[in-house]
Amino acid sequence: MVSLSSYLFISFALFISGLAVMIARKNIIAILLGIELILNSAALNFAAYARFVNQNIDGHLMSLFIIVIAAAEAAVGLAIVIRFFQIKETIHIDDATQLQA
Repeated sequence: MVSLSSYLFISFALFISGLAVMIARKNIIAILLGIELILNSAALNFAAYARFVNQNIDGHLMSLFIIVIAAAEAAVGLAIVIRFFQIKETIHIDDATQLQA
């Protein structure tokens, strides 16, 4: 049987890997993927606590809300990246001091 500590360990590993990707990469798309990993770790925490501690649906609804927010963040983030690439012809974060044409 899988315990709460197993879920928390996997969530911690997801969070640390997302944080490491955000710190180490200079690519905007890789940073967005790191943010997605962090949001997924939060969703896993909510679902695990809802299953093992509360025994209600609140954590699952919060996880669903996080997934919807992550999808919206990905759509808006990728639109910004596409516009930034059209202007600067690069996707490195160091060149993103201003987004004016």
